Amino acid sequence: AKGKTAFIKLEDKTSGELFAQAPVEQFPGIAVESVTDSSRYFVIRIEDENGRRAFIGVGFVDRGDAFDFNVALQDHFKWVKQQSELAREAESPAQGPKLDLGFKEGQTIKLNIANMKKKEGAAANTRPRPAVPGGLSLLPPPPGGKSSSSLCPSGERPSSVPAPAQLPGTPITDSLLSWPQPAAAPAA
Repeated sequence: AKGKTAFIKLEDKTSGELFAQAPVEQFPGIAVESVTDSSRYFVIRIEDENGRRAFIGVGFVDRGDAFDFNVALQDHFKWVKQQSELAREAESPAQGPKLDLGFKEGQTIKLNIANMKKKEGAAANTRPRPAVPGGLSLLPPPPGGKSSSSLCPSGERPSSVPAPAQLPGTPITDSLLSWPQPAAAPAA
């Protein structure tokens, strides 16, 4: 592409010598037209240095290649359109009303952000969460529910809950909150 014009170049496969080229100034247009009954074939208007023109048919063996060809042309002209719109906006910046988003004199705003400490002696309404090994924290119990301390007084283990197996060297800090450990494999 040179500026707004895209060039389709047809070259010899082995030598790379230019066979023909088609300048495309707009798409869809007369320079490239797709065949109505197939998505793989196109009619292209080629042009030489002297200005002579001819129409040739071009077909792609693979539909994917034809699709890529079509999308490449569309992308180029979409880019050309965006560039011309940007140039128009740069030339006449006073078209639309400008928004003044700055603060006026004496204007203030108030932000309420959750989990921030209250100002000067106000009681904080947050509860600390108990931490477990591994850096994870547990959610507090639901309101109105019974706590685990009333279910198991003085830290006793209920008889229906089996004690988890402990691997050698693995401390279990709170057996009610830890995952059951797999049994140690017998030594061979």
